[in-house]
Amino acid sequence: MTTSHRFGTRCIHAGQESSDEGTGARAPPIHQTTSYVFEDADHAADLYALDAEGNVYSRFDNPTVSTLERRLASLENGTAAVATASGMAALDAGTSILASAGDNVVSASSIYGGTHSYLSKMGSRRGVEARFVDTLDPDAYAEAIDENTAYVHYETIGNPSLVVPPMEEIAEVAHERGVPVFVDNTFATPALCNPLDHGADVVWESTTKWIHGSGTTVGGVLVDGGSFPWGEYPEKFPELGGPNPAFEGVTFAERFGERAFAVAARQRAIRSLGDGQKPFDAWATLQGVETLSLRMERHCENARAVAEHLADHPGVEWVTYPGLESHETHDLADEYLDGGSSSDASRTSTGGTSVGGYGGMVAFGLAGGFDAGKTVCEETDLAQFLANIGDAKTLIIHPASTTHAQLSEAEQRASGVTPDLVRLSVGIEDVDDILEDLDRAIDRANETGGP
Repeated sequence: MTTSHRFGTRCIHAGQESSDEGTGARAPPIHQTTSYVFEDADHAADLYALDAEGNVYSRFDNPTVSTLERRLASLENGTAAVATASGMAALDAGTSILASAGDNVVSASSIYGGTHSYLSKMGSRRGVEARFVDTLDPDAYAEAIDENTAYVHYETIGNPSLVVPPMEEIAEVAHERGVPVFVDNTFATPALCNPLDHGADVVWESTTKWIHGSGTTVGGVLVDGGSFPWGEYPEKFPELGGPNPAFEGVTFAERFGERAFAVAARQRAIRSLGDGQKPFDAWATLQGVETLSLRMERHCENARAVAEHLADHPGVEWVTYPGLESHETHDLADEYLDGGSSSDASRTSTGGTSVGGYGGMVAFGLAGGFDAGKTVCEETDLAQFLANIGDAKTLIIHPASTTHAQLSEAEQRASGVTPDLVRLSVGIEDVDDILEDLDRAIDRANETGGP
């Protein structure tokens, strides 16, 4: 599947251009097997030495998973991908390749609470320091980077602040200092943004969310942009740019070129950590990817309608959504998120229009603050109170008491989480039903959950 095909077409066909060779099946088969027969002893030895490529063991190699990887690499405009058991597994695998004890990671502050905790709590146990900076200030990243910085990290749409960073400026300051940019594209998805086209070197996502879209299957992915010159930094990135002792001195950057990061992540992280995606989960995710383009259109359309409605709601103190002109990063959202409005022809549909939109997430607050925020989540009927996003169903949660509760109040504020903030993942239901449900819940919360 060439990149000349439009985005919606690649959602359906990329990674599996023909029927199954053995059966003629057109739908992706589920290869529910642990392992694969070697042709002979030499072939087995070559596979283990990375002198040949092929399936060895389904902990890190599986044909069904490979189909998903090829599809997601195509959608993200990457060179290769590695599917993982969850989004956090993708973050962990990428970090294990890039960072060692004594290194540091420079990250935007406006990120998911689980990512913040991973970097600040788990990373610190491994001797990797987390440095959180103002998400929107390229100079802050520049000041925090030093010779021990393993990577720079941000989210294309901050969770749950919904700010869009100045991606190209951040990439410029990182690359000037020899540091790769590692980006979480979960909230935008490749339907709205390709970070690799804006200076990122590696992208990770939780495929659990919009990529799959039905709230049934946990997964993640790492996508290699093939852009960073790992070979120029053998001491800083020994897993990629130097002779690898695990494979008799193989240098991944030399042998695998623009796929070096993906191959290293598979062979040195997923293979050892055991957190690769499972065949059935990959198969289920492939079904979701087929409708990603269509679903994101509806998510974005509904989210914008909800945001505009809440902005005029007398019971709502404030609302934030990148598509509102009042949003602090609306201009950046126009530049980076509006369905590839930067004239990338490979993303446009047959009719010549892009997916369009600013994402499916809306955040708002009520006058009753923390208590009202919790109460509105309890009072919705259609919107489900649970810890997920990107589902076909509308979902609601109060981050300060749940997803970001592990952070101190100061850390929450730096991440864009205020005590009153309610995070709403807008689904693809009839938008009038969503609005009516929110109106009822807001009225009840203001009556019972205020100060």
